[in-house]
Amino acid sequence: MKKCKKVSHIFLITSLIIGIFFSYSWAQDETRRDELNVLDVILARPLGVVAGIIGTGVFIVSLPFTIPTKSVEKAANIFIVEPFKFSFVREFPDEEL
Repeated sequence: MKKCKKVSHIFLITSLIIGIFFSYSWAQDETRRDELNVLDVILARPLGVVAGIIGTGVFIVSLPFTIPTKSVEKAANIFIVEPFKFSFVREFPDEEL
């Protein structure tokens, strides 16, 4: 157990040191930006659609709790509108990546 703990500490410290020296150069790399744009199209936006569909179900289930508190509009915004905005309204390529 001690050996495993020691190895994990060494790995953590090494990765932090490497991250300090190389993270700034990675942020400026255009190839990395292209890779992130591909991941945005292939992974993030479809997951946003799935989150919107699941959010619609959660919204319907939460209606008995949101109607008495008059927060139906807020719940709809959080569970339905925001995930679909993330998938369909956001510009491509996203400059915030």
